Amino acid sequence: MKDVKTIGVLTSGGDAPGMNAAIRAVVRAGLEKGFKVLGIMRGYNGLINEDMVEMDYRSVSNIINRGGTFLYSARSLEFKEDAGVEKAKETCLRVGLDGIVVIGGDGSFRGAADLSRKGIPCIGIPGTIDNDIACSEYTIGFNTALETAMDNIDKLRDTTQSHDRCSVVEVMGRHAGHIALNVGIACGATYIVVNEIPYDLNDVLAHIQKSRALGKKHFIIVVSEGVTDVYKMAKDIESATGIESRATVLGHIQRGGSPTVKDRVVASQMGWKAVELLAEGKSNRVVAVKDNDIVDYDIAEALSMKKTIDMNLYNMAKSMSL
Repeated sequence: MKDVKTIGVLTSGGDAPGMNAAIRAVVRAGLEKGFKVLGIMRGYNGLINEDMVEMDYRSVSNIINRGGTFLYSARSLEFKEDAGVEKAKETCLRVGLDGIVVIGGDGSFRGAADLSRKGIPCIGIPGTIDNDIACSEYTIGFNTALETAMDNIDKLRDTTQSHDRCSVVEVMGRHAGHIALNVGIACGATYIVVNEIPYDLNDVLAHIQKSRALGKKHFIIVVSEGVTDVYKMAKDIESATGIESRATVLGHIQRGGSPTVKDRVVASQMGWKAVELLAEGKSNRVVAVKDNDIVDYDIAEALSMKKTIDMNLYNMAKSMSL
């Protein structure tokens, strides 16, 4: 087993609150083990272009409370091709990188697997607000995104109630409904539309009318992105019910902001675990949360897993939303 002397850390794909906390943990864990630690800028592009900087303890001071990623992030089209992976490998060999910690989502992990196959040890850390990494019960950034979405919907409710309106609110999640489901429950939404359950406008309308018959005068509909056009949905609701309806897309505001305690702590635990795995000579692994413990899986196994929403939670939300 080759002795580890130099490791790198990068963030890839969409940013998520808590990424800086994870970077901080990787850097300080690496330094504690006597490693040289390189911060790789702008994801896999930084590997291809040798855009990196040596990190010390002070390099990661005062970042644990900051959102985003101070190493920056980017999606690298070049790295999706084998020639790009080869360039990244050559950079690793040239600068003496003995291992890399990759913080990101499933696309980032596929890149890590490609590098691992070429002999560059990689460990993945799930950093995405969508909470859609199947091998992990929790991903860095999810809790902060929930708090941000909830805070904004709570504010929107004030106007919705003042005008007896229906507000259709789109939250992020890409292909997963975890944000929509949890925020919908937390905000007392009249109806929650998630990717995992076929969208039926008639069911939404029936639920609104049932709530209306019970005396409800304002309505919040939370919709996971990618399911339907929320602007058209608002028009359809207004046309069918006569209730003034407006659509709001929260968008990338959900990715920003200072991370919550949970995101800072979990990110720190995952970063520390990733460095321990590299120090043990492990490669092609993903750090994950299982039963509130920090574990790890083979990347291929992790990518083959499936994750869906908690149907008990969804059914409970629908039953009590009237």
